[in-house]
Amino acid sequence: MKLKFDVQGKTQPDPFIFEDGDRFYLYVTAEEGVEVYQSEELLGEWHYAGIAAAFSNAHTYWAPSVIKLEDTFYLYVSCIKDHKFQYMHVASSKSPLGPFENEICLYDHFSIDSHMVKTEDGLFLWYAKNNRDCEKKGTRIYVDRFLDPVTPERDSKEVLVPTFAEEKFTPSCKDGEDWYTLEGPFWFCEGEWQYLMYSAGCFQDDTYHIGYAVARSKEQDLKAVKFEKVTDGGRFCPLLIKNEFEEGTGHHSVIKHKGDYYAVYHGRDYTEGSAAEEERRTARICKLTVGDGRIEARRYQDCV
Repeated sequence: MKLKFDVQGKTQPDPFIFEDGDRFYLYVTAEEGVEVYQSEELLGEWHYAGIAAAFSNAHTYWAPSVIKLEDTFYLYVSCIKDHKFQYMHVASSKSPLGPFENEICLYDHFSIDSHMVKTEDGLFLWYAKNNRDCEKKGTRIYVDRFLDPVTPERDSKEVLVPTFAEEKFTPSCKDGEDWYTLEGPFWFCEGEWQYLMYSAGCFQDDTYHIGYAVARSKEQDLKAVKFEKVTDGGRFCPLLIKNEFEEGTGHHSVIKHKGDYYAVYHGRDYTEGSAAEEERRTARICKLTVGDGRIEARRYQDCV
């Protein structure tokens, strides 16, 4: 269902859900800075809290994520800064509402869709970057170890690669070849299983979807874990894809609240006469059933 917001006319692409204390926070893609909302209840009304991060000489902030380490919040986001297209940055704040400042550029290449996690073996950043030196050229899922919250090893491992036609992105490469896209990684563990969810395809296309991969492993070095996509006997089997009441369902984050898992994702209502490229992505939520290496999603239409 659609989340409820106290402002009208705003969109919430690439929503990242985060809980701290007695508040929930939602960070989203925006042009002039990372926008943030807050709420006292996961399924209650969300209040617009403004721009949490805006760097000098920067714009077009994509897919932010946040982690709290000790008493400091770290925000990871890609943006166009100093004319460099979508390089990943990190900034810090003592408040989840920001301002996140003292930004540091993490990589010298296209790098998007962060999810920083901490295990017993250290800090690991999940993200997406391009690979043109392969059969299915495109954007793929990587993981990199961090020496501290702002210092990557810069020795990332490619974890998930395209395998289905439904993962094609439009338009094609400059050389006319197909371009594939896996992005928006989100990692969590439950019991003996590790789950790596992702988005694939193009958000403007009917085939845009959320899928997931799993590993039955307690390995804490995430670069050493081998994930396998969950399919239907080798056939395309998305967890979330357009249905009769919403389209463009993708880029998500996950939260466990009162023992239940929820995915917060973006989608578009079907609106007659609206083009897919028009920005209409808004935040939605669905309940997940997680166990034994499987995820099931329960979606239902917002009747409010």
